[in-house]
Amino acid sequence: MPRLPDCRASPIVQRFSGMTSDASFAWLALADGRLVLGHGPFRESADPPQSGTAFHLQDFALADPRPWKHPSRVEVLSAADAADRFPHHPVPAITWQAPSTAPFAIVFEEVLQAIRAGVFEKTVPVVIEIGKCGSAAAPAITAAMVRQKPPLMTYGWSDDGVGFAGATPELLVAIEGPELHTMALAGTARCEDRDAFEADDKEIREHEYVAQSLVSKLTDLGEVRRSPREILPLGSIVHFLSRIRVTLHEPIQPDALIRRLHPTAALGPLPRTPHTLEMLLDWRRRLECPAGFGAPFGLLHNGRFHSVVAIRGIWWHPQQLLLPAGCGIIEASRLAQEWRELRLKREAVKAFLA
Repeated sequence: MPRLPDCRASPIVQRFSGMTSDASFAWLALADGRLVLGHGPFRESADPPQSGTAFHLQDFALADPRPWKHPSRVEVLSAADAADRFPHHPVPAITWQAPSTAPFAIVFEEVLQAIRAGVFEKTVPVVIEIGKCGSAAAPAITAAMVRQKPPLMTYGWSDDGVGFAGATPELLVAIEGPELHTMALAGTARCEDRDAFEADDKEIREHEYVAQSLVSKLTDLGEVRRSPREILPLGSIVHFLSRIRVTLHEPIQPDALIRRLHPTAALGPLPRTPHTLEMLLDWRRRLECPAGFGAPFGLLHNGRFHSVVAIRGIWWHPQQLLLPAGCGIIEASRLAQEWRELRLKREAVKAFLA
């Protein structure tokens, strides 16, 4: 039976043991809004299949040696069929426990010290909010996420009572024949602050770190074309978005591409080295971040590979929820501003449940 990526680093996630049995399934929305649903039991492997369908489930550190999860049965559903398959469930009463500022403030200062010392230009610590509910919330969360519309891409995994579900705006990579598609998605503000956001030097600088880093990682693979920076509205929040397309010189395997791109500077350190990545992983462990948050979640289907970044989601135990959010810290960052951004992102996820 497949498992969730190792979350032993988080004391909170350690309590997610002894679950009651539940059906295992996974899903990911395609760019056209259809949803690929895989039913368990799943077979695991280190390599992708030569044909057919498999999900790519990893942790943020890419530590799972067998990330490919092969379903026993696959369905491709329209948005309407997916909504029928996951009927609406009233969301049980959830008591959210706001995260403490103190642990994040300590990490924030350590990050700034590392930036001033020249170790980083940017990195992305994560804060979690804990939710408790009197009855299992997974069906309601799943149904709510499945109903989210493009440009959000819904994704999820459930096995033995443990799982996660989300609706992410961030594509890690899509490969269709000789064409590779990815995006830089960084910089966040409230929708009512859109005009000021468009000219915000700190937010623009953060976005350009991500976009330029991605382009540099792709240049040797083929002809790279980057679209002009635009604003992506997502309900209560807006982001800067730059679309990137590459015409590949030659085919590249999904695993090799994921290791080249993940984590992008939108969720990871810049520069990304073994040392800076380990520093970020340590901060994530100390802030009790689920190991799968921000990880690639992908699908190989009919010869096409599509992987999203697992953000804007909720990780669950039958009666306990974890809601993570990350913020990009650069030298110009300020604690109060980043703390507001973290809350803004968490509230956007809670809005899905409404």
